Amino acid sequence: MIEKLIYLESVDLVEFMGVKNAKLNLIKAGFPKLRIVARGNWLKAMGGAEEVADFETKINQLIEHYERYNVLTEDSILNILSGKEVTQPENSDDIILFGVNGKPIKARTENQRKLVKAFENNDLMFAVGPAGSGKTYTAIALAVRALKNRMVRRIILSRPAVEAGEKLGFLPGDMKEKIDPYLQPLYDALQDMIPAVKLKEYLENGTIQIAPLAYMRGRTLNDAFVILDEAQNTTTNQLKMFLTRMGTSAKFVVTGDVTQIDLPNPLTSGLVQAMRILKGIKGIERINFTVKDIVRHRLVQDIVEAYEKE
Repeated sequence: MIEKLIYLESVDLVEFMGVKNAKLNLIKAGFPKLRIVARGNWLKAMGGAEEVADFETKINQLIEHYERYNVLTEDSILNILSGKEVTQPENSDDIILFGVNGKPIKARTENQRKLVKAFENNDLMFAVGPAGSGKTYTAIALAVRALKNRMVRRIILSRPAVEAGEKLGFLPGDMKEKIDPYLQPLYDALQDMIPAVKLKEYLENGTIQIAPLAYMRGRTLNDAFVILDEAQNTTTNQLKMFLTRMGTSAKFVVTGDVTQIDLPNPLTSGLVQAMRILKGIKGIERINFTVKDIVRHRLVQDIVEAYEKE
């Protein structure tokens, strides 16, 4: 008899093993000759060498399936244990990744597809356009995919806290409570794409970091996917500081809407100046989103068009 320990590093244990271990019991039933014990994130199988080797292979296939689709159904478990190929119905080449409960996260418009394509050939991308066009959401989806595929070791998301002038001392609460209202849209996107337990773990161990722009100063960001959102509200010096944080094996995405500049003097927007100054540099791509890319409520497109006409 031999023993094999398998560490379930990347899975949500409730989703993977089921409520009251219902899915784990299904897995156990597929290996009647083995004694299988679960302790936290560890699975231990004890039995004959051939059966244990088959168990390890099947468990790794289940983990791969879960990592890809963020869901593991009982049907999927049965199919994998019986040796059948299991895929989710994708029906689209535009899927970036599968979010919580297997929801496909897609590039839904032409410019969202351009941003996905630009990611393959560029390390710095500017995604500029109106509210609701999916700039930030698509960028975060690319970041989560890169993390899952181990292209980067961490994700860093940032926003300028313009309304408080980056001076948050007068707000109640600790620092996290002070800055969270400005960063909530980033949390919302992450919650669509990463199961709650795993997201909490990533935030606690620093794999995913969300911070105001002022906290970027002095850092060198290696092996990271870094997104600066609402960049139209940065000054020239702030955006230059941010862009020069780029380290080795890093991907940077800068998003913004130049029609929603909240700075006292809109002419000082670092985003507007950066796009002009950096134009034509190889490895930097700019994608201009338009009203046609708006994927929120149908009225949002009409509202944006009405304001543009006015």
